[in-house]
Amino acid sequence: MLIFKMTDRLIKRYTVPDIFLKKNKSKIVSLTCYSAKVAEIIDQYADIILVGDSMGMTLYGHKNTLSVTKQMLIEHGKAVVNHTKRSLIVVDLPFGTYEGSKEKAFEIAAEILSKTGANAVKLEGGVELSETIKFLVNRGIPIMGHIGLMPQRINIKGKFIAQGKSPSDSKKIIKDAKSLSSAGVFSIVVEAVQESLGKLLTKSVKVPTIGIGAGKYCDGQILVTDDMLGLFNTFTPKFVKKYANLYSDIDNAIKNYQKEVLSGKFPSSKNIYK
Repeated sequence: MLIFKMTDRLIKRYTVPDIFLKKNKSKIVSLTCYSAKVAEIIDQYADIILVGDSMGMTLYGHKNTLSVTKQMLIEHGKAVVNHTKRSLIVVDLPFGTYEGSKEKAFEIAAEILSKTGANAVKLEGGVELSETIKFLVNRGIPIMGHIGLMPQRINIKGKFIAQGKSPSDSKKIIKDAKSLSSAGVFSIVVEAVQESLGKLLTKSVKVPTIGIGAGKYCDGQILVTDDMLGLFNTFTPKFVKKYANLYSDIDNAIKNYQKEVLSGKFPSSKNIYK
């Protein structure tokens, strides 16, 4: 681990080997993050922070992740890296930047890592991307894989639905997992598959699996922080557990602020300079 001096104690940032060695030893705690202050909080508890392209939907209100750009990920990635000391930071590769050629994928991944200071990048895909992953890993780019439901392929699937429901689909996802493991990824995100498949996948590969809607048998779990904090009052995926209801809290706070401004109660004598 990299060591940072912080007041009277040492804080160690997790490295890719640290995460790899957690398989079958301890659960891996992961969350998404895109902003400085939230990163400071999450950093106290998470092993991995993902600066994900889910920001397109959570921060910018887009219908999917496809419009997230490299520059968006770089700017948010810098904010998260600069305000954390402990967690391993992974940044998504945006749609359309790594599928065409392994050389282009390396160029984009290297730029994101060098400009953000992040530790690794994540890309979506299975067997079809194994050669690209080998190419990147052999050139010093740590890769987190992502299989099962792949949000960047929404235009093919039509909607966000669970994967691996048929025997043939399950076999393909297992094949994808093994291919990614052999290609050199240090971990694999497994999204929206039956728990039994998540369990089988975890036993089938040598690298840690990070589940999001893949059951309790994965080596770790990840959630979109905005989802688990309850920042939405619309549809929430089945696999999300809300640990807070911040949408309601924020709504009530702003409503009370409006009332006090209109009534003249705010600002009070405590809130003005004399």
